[in-house]
Amino acid sequence: MLSRLNEDLEEKIAARLRYYDDLGIRLFYKDRASALGGLPAPALASPALQDEHVAPGISPASSPPTRLIAPPASLFRPASPAAAAPVPAFAPRPAGPSLFDSMNKISNDTLLKIREDLGDCKRCKLHKTRKNIVFADGNPKADLVFVGEGPGADEDAQGLPFVGRAGKLLTQMIEAMGLRRQDVYICNVVKCRPPENRLPEKDEIAECSPFLLRQLDTIAPKVIVCLGACAAQTLLETNRGISQFRGQWLDFRGRKLMATYHPAYLLRNPSAKAEVWKDLQKVMAQLGLSAKKGKPA
Repeated sequence: MLSRLNEDLEEKIAARLRYYDDLGIRLFYKDRASALGGLPAPALASPALQDEHVAPGISPASSPPTRLIAPPASLFRPASPAAAAPVPAFAPRPAGPSLFDSMNKISNDTLLKIREDLGDCKRCKLHKTRKNIVFADGNPKADLVFVGEGPGADEDAQGLPFVGRAGKLLTQMIEAMGLRRQDVYICNVVKCRPPENRLPEKDEIAECSPFLLRQLDTIAPKVIVCLGACAAQTLLETNRGISQFRGQWLDFRGRKLMATYHPAYLLRNPSAKAEVWKDLQKVMAQLGLSAKKGKPA
């Protein structure tokens, strides 16, 4: 029968867990020998990360202590100015699932739940002039997601993304890739139309983009295509112009991201369609697709 720890020891352990939680350390690994040697005494590393990793007030001579894999000291030690490398405008995110991915597995986030959480959103001023919230359209299990900047007049009227002139061109682009619109997932950085189709403002993006991030993490596509600078700058957290990284494979939460020009830009600058088609061909190669209808008109 397991014996209960005394209240003083429980409080010490709880305080130490809160300390590590504040540092962002939440996963602890038990030494195999400790796990096989009977009930281990609770033990946590001290702030100085001692070699034995034994909590204060617990003797190493008692039951074998739980050992921790300590983070490297460099995690807490600032780099010297001489050794500091220049910081790029945006840094590639580490490969593999993000912390948000892990949270999704725990919380079982779904697109339906995200839409319910969004509700009749009035978090920013865009709600004052919108007709409809434009959440998304397409396959919730898609390998390919297109992200635009925000709804236009047609989208606001119908409650669906990319259904106006730019949307028709996007549909042609998707079909030229050998896909159908219902095979992919289409969404925007903001869910409500900015007045006069202006770019979304920073405060509007700040309120709305968390829902976009949840959508992307829930769908977990193989490839994300950002249509235009606003979408790319939001996901990559950069102010760099899209021409500086358009057509390059970038990393977003361990997934492939490609930034290209927005279909609305192509309507104003038809000569740029050739560049966008090159970008889409890279996406097709990544997904193992072959074009059925050739280059979009």
